[in-house]
Amino acid sequence: MSQPVEAFRNAMKIPELKQRIIFTLIILAVYRIGVVVPMPGIDGPALAQKMGGGSMLGLYNLFSGGALEQASIFSLGIMPYITVSIIISLLVAVIPSLEKLAKEGAEGQKKINEFTRYGTVVLSIIQSIGVAFMIQNMNTGGGPRIAPEPSLGYYLMCIITFTAGAVFIMWLGEQISEHGIGNGISLIIFVNIVSRMPQALSSIVELWRNGDLDIIRILIMALLLTVVVAGVIMVIQGQRRVPIQYPRQVKGRKMFQGSRNYLPLRVNQAGVIPIIFASSILMLPTSLAGAIGIPAVQNIVQHIGPGTILHGVLYALLIVFFTYFYTAVTFNPIEIADNLKKYGGVVMGVRPGKATADYLNRVMIRITVVGALFLAIVALLPEMVFYMLKIYDYQISSFFGGTSLLILVGVALDTVRQIEQHLVMRNYEGFMKGRRFRGRRA
Repeated sequence: MSQPVEAFRNAMKIPELKQRIIFTLIILAVYRIGVVVPMPGIDGPALAQKMGGGSMLGLYNLFSGGALEQASIFSLGIMPYITVSIIISLLVAVIPSLEKLAKEGAEGQKKINEFTRYGTVVLSIIQSIGVAFMIQNMNTGGGPRIAPEPSLGYYLMCIITFTAGAVFIMWLGEQISEHGIGNGISLIIFVNIVSRMPQALSSIVELWRNGDLDIIRILIMALLLTVVVAGVIMVIQGQRRVPIQYPRQVKGRKMFQGSRNYLPLRVNQAGVIPIIFASSILMLPTSLAGAIGIPAVQNIVQHIGPGTILHGVLYALLIVFFTYFYTAVTFNPIEIADNLKKYGGVVMGVRPGKATADYLNRVMIRITVVGALFLAIVALLPEMVFYMLKIYDYQISSFFGGTSLLILVGVALDTVRQIEQHLVMRNYEGFMKGRRFRGRRA
């Protein structure tokens, strides 16, 4: 029997781990049920036809699991929560009072989480207004009427329903993170992307039958898919191992020989977070443009939509920025250097204290360059597919491009790693046995 199957069998033998896995699956099932619950009074199929696969809202619709094109109660998805989390993280880094609050431990983090929840409600109301205006604007141009006549009741219904849906999704994600397996927010996005797989595959088959897509381009897409998955795994698992020497110790009448260990510095310390952050930031102008309803503003927003050069440039810059930002938040070289000095550990060839902190900071900056550039290149693959292969269906190019694959592989690896930790703690063999990734020097 293969190792993953055996590991899953072992996982189901642990009552606590079994309960966490089942709880996670139940919560995700509840979420997917909510995705197909329609908004009262809105014609979902007509809205999906109006949006089309190449809409600039295609990526938003992908991350919402198709909820936006159906005018579901979950149309806003998890993006309001992610956007507010980004804003709060930035404020923590620049406002001393928030930074002090973040360093107060569990109580401080609890207070910051409250700010994030309140901010999610406010942003959800703003985006609900934008979606309501967007749906009304789609009533023009003939065809079946998508939404009822604009009225105060219509807008209140949209605001209450969409905001309640976004807050409920936020609660579901927190429940998974606390009582389930993996990061709840990332798993919700993971499930949404996977749910679009059948539609993306059927679109490829339809294009091939109609003669709009030949076998050569299909093979090129399959090759890109394989290369991206392999590259994502290599970079996410990649490490720069810094050798640490510990001195000899005398305990009682015994002398213990000094040992040598390694401090693993991940090439991609931020994981898939920069991709999610950058995507949510670029989606925000679309919602605001819909809320404002000014044609000139909407025209400007269209120039930064998926498939445009400006969108690609902004996307890449935001990914690089958030990679360094998230790495700076999660990696503290001063704290690591102090801990090494406290326990007598020394980086080979580097003096303890400030010199060690500076050395670790330089190494992390260098290897983060590789991780940030890789994330940016992979995320821009949909635009490359758009122009090089002439596949003018954004749903196909975005699903089989970099952003979706990066999130899928990254979240899957992170979830597997958490399950493995539970197994290792109970002397079971983990998923990664025999496949430990040896760190590469950057």
